[in-house]
Amino acid sequence: MPKIPILYEDNHLLVVVKPAGILSQADNSGDPDMLALLKEYIRVNEGKKGEAFLGLVHRLDRPVSGLMVFAKTSKAASRLSDQIRRRSLRRDYIALCHGLPDKESGVLIDYLTRKPLDGRVRSACEHDGVKAELSYKLLLHDYELNRSLVLIRLDTGRRHQIRVQLALIGCPILGDYRYSDMTASDKELASPALHAAGLGLRHPTKTEEMYFFSSPLQYNSFASVSTEKAEQALLAADKEGLIPAGEYIVQEAIGEIQY
Repeated sequence: MPKIPILYEDNHLLVVVKPAGILSQADNSGDPDMLALLKEYIRVNEGKKGEAFLGLVHRLDRPVSGLMVFAKTSKAASRLSDQIRRRSLRRDYIALCHGLPDKESGVLIDYLTRKPLDGRVRSACEHDGVKAELSYKLLLHDYELNRSLVLIRLDTGRRHQIRVQLALIGCPILGDYRYSDMTASDKELASPALHAAGLGLRHPTKTEEMYFFSSPLQYNSFASVSTEKAEQALLAADKEGLIPAGEYIVQEAIGEIQY
């Protein structure tokens, strides 16, 4: 059974790595979801008699793996939600894409449909859509396979945003069954090669700026890229200041939840 790694926990916060394929919160499928699983973990771990409080302040698409922060108190939920509204909560993703972006770095701004049609979000005109903005940096390009490892900073949090915007520039994410052409190499993957790798926030009750990082290289979706070259690319990004470094950066799990 998959496990949910815990990167940080205190009285106000719970930071975990969501496995691909798990819902962020319940839907009508009845499948396991992160919110319910973590509520039960807190109930058992802290010996609570009733249901534990846990605030969901952001989501990840079901097929996407990576970092999520949950609020264990209403004060933390309110303050984290405010950070999201003010766009001060930092969300960094790493994707393995088909093709090569026209530029090594840039900002993508698109207008997307508010709701999916046949499961897909599409490009829309400014008056009918919602604004989607992200910045990206090319970390590595494999010329033989024509695949690119890309670091993405998410500025707005729209449904399927990264997946749609990369597809719109001709660089669909490897294994993305909704937005790629589903070549033989795409079909080999159980989930898209997209990982929520970095999460930066201000602690809701302290003055600490915290940054959490989860490498995507441990996941099968990224197996086709050279681990050695990818690690070198991540190290170079760190040296360039693209991945924060400082007194409070958390990379290693302190525990895990079996479900």
